[in-house]
Amino acid sequence: MIASAEPRRILVAMSGGVDSSVAAALLHEQGHEVLGVTMHLWDATGEHQVGRCCAPEDRDDARRTCEHLGIPHYVIDEREAFRAEVVEPFLAEYESGRTPIPCVQCNRTVKLHRLAVLADRFNCSHIATGHYARIAMAAGEVQLLRGRDRAKDQTYFLFGVRKDVLARLIFPLGEMVKDEARAEGRRLGVPNADKPDSQELCFVPDGDISGFVRRELGATKPGRVVDESGAKLADHDGVSGFTVGQRKGLGLGGGPVRFVLKILDQGDVVVGGDDALYQHELLASGVQWLRRPAGPIDASIRIRHRHGPEAARIEPTESGFRAVFTEPQRAITPGQAAVVYLGDEVLGGGFIDQL
Repeated sequence: MIASAEPRRILVAMSGGVDSSVAAALLHEQGHEVLGVTMHLWDATGEHQVGRCCAPEDRDDARRTCEHLGIPHYVIDEREAFRAEVVEPFLAEYESGRTPIPCVQCNRTVKLHRLAVLADRFNCSHIATGHYARIAMAAGEVQLLRGRDRAKDQTYFLFGVRKDVLARLIFPLGEMVKDEARAEGRRLGVPNADKPDSQELCFVPDGDISGFVRRELGATKPGRVVDESGAKLADHDGVSGFTVGQRKGLGLGGGPVRFVLKILDQGDVVVGGDDALYQHELLASGVQWLRRPAGPIDASIRIRHRHGPEAARIEPTESGFRAVFTEPQRAITPGQAAVVYLGDEVLGGGFIDQL
C-alpha cells in the first residue's frame, strides 16, 4: 500500500461514507499522520433539496469519524468548480443526446487533482480514498489495478486520473471486499460503519435524471421517435429523456416492444427490437492512456460500471481507439466510458462515440 513503512503525512478524502471513513481509520491505526478533507460540492435548492453530494449529514459523518480518530477535519468549498467542471458538461452531454458518466469527470478534475494541490499545501506526501482499486509500480511506472472486490471495483471511474496523481494515491480498501471493510469499521469503532451505500448520482439522488436536466436547462432538443426505416411513430419534447437501451417511457402506446437504438443529431430517437441493440464494435475518443499499446492488442473492455470486461481487439488510433468485440455487446451507449484492461491492469480509457 505504501512503499515505505515509515509513517507518512496523508490527506484522506472523506465523503462521509463508510469506505472513506474506514480508509482513514486504517491509516491512522498504522501510525500515519492523517488529515481528513471533505469537499462541499453541491447544494440543491427550493423544493428539490435532494442533493447529497457531501450533504450536511454526510459532512457531519466525516467530522464525527475524524473526532473519533482524533485527527483534524477540513471542509473545502468546491461548489463552483464542481458546477463548472462536472455538472455543466453533464447537462451539455444530455442536451446533445449522449449519456454522460460524470464520476469520471469528477475524479479527474474536481476531486483527485484538486486534492493533490491541497495535499501540497498541507505538506502531505500521499492522498488516500475509499475506492475499491489498487496501485502498483512496475519498471518504475505506476499501474492502476482492479480491486479485489470485483462487484465494487471502481477503476472504471479512475482511468482519467493523471499518472503523477495516481503515483501519490493510496487505496486502503483495494485488497478488501465490502463486508470486510465494514467489519474493519466496526472493529475500529468508526461511527458510520453500518451506513448504507449511496446508489444514485450524488447530485441526482432521486434518480430522476431527465427531471434534473429539465429543471436546470428547461426543454432540451425536441424531435421525433422513429423506427429503423425513419418512419415517424411519435413526437417527443426533449432528447434528455432518452438513453440507448431504454424501453419504458417512449410514448408509443401499444404495439411491439421497442428499445432506443440511437439518438440522432437532429433530435430524432430511433427505436427498434432488442436484437438491433447488439453491436460488435465501438469507437472511443477523449482517450487517456496510462500505458498506450504500441499497436493492436487483444485485451478486454468495460462499457459501463456494472459491465464485466469483455474480450476485444483494441486498435489505437490518432484520436482514440476502436474496439472489436469477440461477442456482440448490448446497448453500447455514446457518452459512456470505455475502459481497456489487460488482465487486472487498466491501460486507459475514453468515451464512446456514435458509430
